[in-house]
Amino acid sequence: MNRYYETVIVGAGHSGCEAAYASARLGAKTLLLALNLDTIALMPCNPAVGGPAKSHLVKEIDAMGGLMGIAADATYLQLKTLNSSKGPAVRSLRAQSDKKEYSKWVKNYLENIPNLDIYQAMVTKVIVEETSQKRKVTGIETSLGEIIFAKSVIITTGTFLAGKVHVGLKSNSAGRAGEFAAFGLTESLMSLGFKSKRLKTGTPPRLDGRTINFSSLEEHWGDKEPSFFSFLPNRSIRDQIPCHLTRTTSKTHEIILANLDKSPIYAGVIECVGPRYCPSIEDKVVRFKDKPSHHLFLEPEGKDTNEIYLQGCSTSLPIEIQWEIVQSLPGLENALIIRPAYAVEYDYFPGTQFNHGLMSKEVDGLFIAGQVLGTSGYEEAAAQGLVAGINSIRYIKNEEPLIFERNSSYIGTLIDDLVTKEMDEPYRMLTSRSEYRLLLRQDNADQRLTPLAWELGLVDDFRWKVFNEKMEKMKIEKERLSKTKVHPTEENIKILARYKQTIDGPITLADLLKRPGVTYECVRELSQNVVASPEPALSGANVARNDITCQFEIETEIKYEGYINRQLLQISQQEKFEKIKIPKDFNFKDLIHLSTESREKLDKIRPITIGQAARIGGVSPADITVLLTNLKEKQKQNSLV
Repeated sequence: MNRYYETVIVGAGHSGCEAAYASARLGAKTLLLALNLDTIALMPCNPAVGGPAKSHLVKEIDAMGGLMGIAADATYLQLKTLNSSKGPAVRSLRAQSDKKEYSKWVKNYLENIPNLDIYQAMVTKVIVEETSQKRKVTGIETSLGEIIFAKSVIITTGTFLAGKVHVGLKSNSAGRAGEFAAFGLTESLMSLGFKSKRLKTGTPPRLDGRTINFSSLEEHWGDKEPSFFSFLPNRSIRDQIPCHLTRTTSKTHEIILANLDKSPIYAGVIECVGPRYCPSIEDKVVRFKDKPSHHLFLEPEGKDTNEIYLQGCSTSLPIEIQWEIVQSLPGLENALIIRPAYAVEYDYFPGTQFNHGLMSKEVDGLFIAGQVLGTSGYEEAAAQGLVAGINSIRYIKNEEPLIFERNSSYIGTLIDDLVTKEMDEPYRMLTSRSEYRLLLRQDNADQRLTPLAWELGLVDDFRWKVFNEKMEKMKIEKERLSKTKVHPTEENIKILARYKQTIDGPITLADLLKRPGVTYECVRELSQNVVASPEPALSGANVARNDITCQFEIETEIKYEGYINRQLLQISQQEKFEKIKIPKDFNFKDLIHLSTESREKLDKIRPITIGQAARIGGVSPADITVLLTNLKEKQKQNSLV
């Protein structure tokens, strides 16, 4: 085994896989370490990818040449667009995935990537070289005493650091049910000065599908003409499998409320906080007592298994209570549990100890990503892994870190929140977390990020060609719409009436599309009655008109042009604060006119721009004014020296 690498990734979940893929694509000799080679890219909780805000992350990962979108498209059981009746900013794609096929697909894909080795080992120590000026990482040590040298190390350990699984009042050490926890690494990092805390998450029981009365349940199918995560063409069309819906009953609630004393959370055995936006069934019943029922979805875990995931029923109640809960649900009266639900608590490292490139502020070359940084979800983890993988190589090359701005991506919003705000619960991405969500739609992720990925060397010639062809199609079609006029002919009036529209005189298709209620379908119908333009530039417009993805992007850009321009103006106004740099050695403790809380938070997080400082919780606009004044005074003093 080669014991010298440029980058070593510790953990092979979704974060570790994206980090390894990015690192290897950038030409670095990379090692991906897994506790178990059979669980690479495993989906230990919900067997699904995407959903609100999460699909935006997956699309952005794909636009950067990442792995998750391609893998989800190759292994889906069902694809469905959510929030389709709402605005374009919140529409999202969700895939029900084949759990085992997804893991196998990713492992096989990574095994064939140049520059990447995969090895099974538990890491217990990060090796650091200390000098009088700084500390930098030089490698890792495994539980078997192996020393592997590296120029950079990325920690992506998920829920495994000192993991403890709880079922009722019984617990055991485990990173997930049936998998041992990892020990030693937390202590190693704490000895280097890192602060560690605990979080918890949970998962529902898995059921034997043969024992469920599906005929009595409501079916939920995917889209007949599905969209896909990847911007690459030629996706495989697969037979889709339905999910089913059941609901809790008054009996379910009675069982839960009568047994709260047996819950490790309510009994005080687990003191750390779980994810707010994915509460346990106990929490739902207690916190929402006015609701007579809660939806629970039965989701298939794969096409070659009978296992059914009971989505929405995460719990850590004792197994005998789990049986009572499950069999109190309509359609599940005779259902058998084949994997009990459980909660798992684990160590994580608060993000304020790391910079926007996800490198430690204290140890050069040490990066972190995923649930171990305090997030919840495969997509959030994968996005961080991508960023850590890129920046580990930029660090090795002595280049400035790649920082995703909040106005560029949900990835930027995610990381900015993690490293500037103190979290006390697992962080989940939501569209409401972005102040630029109309600009950061899932459909235009490639427009926002693929040029950057091409510049970095993360996308190949084929993807770049596909992207440029798409942009040319859109340019031609938008030009056609802006120049083509429809007239109030008898036939056009009939078409417009179906969309509850009227026109008094000639109007361009673009201006018509700006109206509420006018869709691209209406424009398509009207286009059939328009004489083709003699201009050569418009001769290929029909290509974009037949591309559903292009249509949606064009319609959104035209219909919401005013709102989009308003957000662009907002960005330009705020960019001036992002451009004002704060020196690395700036002493925030000298700002005596700030509150003690503000000084402490600024000194702890150490923002590198005024914009970042303004987003730190507890730092007021008045504090920013003081900071700006102080920076200007120091600049004057330096200019006089």
